Amino acid sequence: MKTNLKSLAIAVLAGTALLSCTQPNHSEKVKKEIAIQLYSVRGILNNVQNSETHADTVYTNLLARLSAMGYTGVEAAGYANGKFYGRTPEQFKADVEAAGMEVISSHCNKPLSAEELATGDFTPSLEWWKQCFADHKAAGMKYVVMPWMDVPQTLKDLATYCTYYNAVGKLCKEQGMLFGYHNHSHEFVKVEGEVMFDYMLAHTNPDDVFFEMDVYWVVRGQSSPVDYFTKYPGRFKILHIKDHREIGQSGMVGFDAIFKNAVLAGTKELVAEIEAYSMPVEESVKVSLDYLLDAPFVQASYR
Repeated sequence: MKTNLKSLAIAVLAGTALLSCTQPNHSEKVKKEIAIQLYSVRGILNNVQNSETHADTVYTNLLARLSAMGYTGVEAAGYANGKFYGRTPEQFKADVEAAGMEVISSHCNKPLSAEELATGDFTPSLEWWKQCFADHKAAGMKYVVMPWMDVPQTLKDLATYCTYYNAVGKLCKEQGMLFGYHNHSHEFVKVEGEVMFDYMLAHTNPDDVFFEMDVYWVVRGQSSPVDYFTKYPGRFKILHIKDHREIGQSGMVGFDAIFKNAVLAGTKELVAEIEAYSMPVEESVKVSLDYLLDAPFVQASYR
């Protein structure tokens, strides 16, 4: 009997040792395709742009640190005068790739002038977009996103903007990229009885205009991201993953349901944006990413 117990103990210990060798190391984060909106680190980037001293080193080191955290791509929010954060499109692409990340998308804004809105002739703005898209193509972008529009005064003006976005989207496709619109919370107000966001989804061409849903702002607009995924499947190619401060900390946003329905939404890219912090900026963007890397409901990739 003693011999059998001793043999059993040895077998259990051996099996435990073998199991520990074959189990994954949970201290290592699972790699997931998650980009960062560079607006999240705007304070650091603004300091770089406003200083000529060691600016290149500070900028490239920041990209390297974001990559080391586990971010795999970037979304820009600093396009101006043909450059991204003061870099040529080619330099910006090279910098991001040298850090081990991928250029994904960019926010840039070109609202209609009062005359264009009144006449429906978008020619001046479309000329601007042509150069914008050429620069974004040179930077290696996949997507170009309009990040803001004011609430129109009338439904007629809103319809004009939808027509404008369809035209911009066609130009973007000609350059091999896709054009989208990013929401805040004000798109969930009504314009002459119509919910602005719903009207935009219904009156833009799905082949020419996608939507980058900011899930936090949808919730702040008293709406449900998943309801929109169900009503407009396939329209949300990029999700802005955001929370009140660090991602996953507030309990306000139902991230599990959002990610479980991301395929229905048509999602191809996840972009984390942290624009308010309860800790130092770089610590905040790392804590936010760690939440997404650890969350079992977030897939490694949605592409």
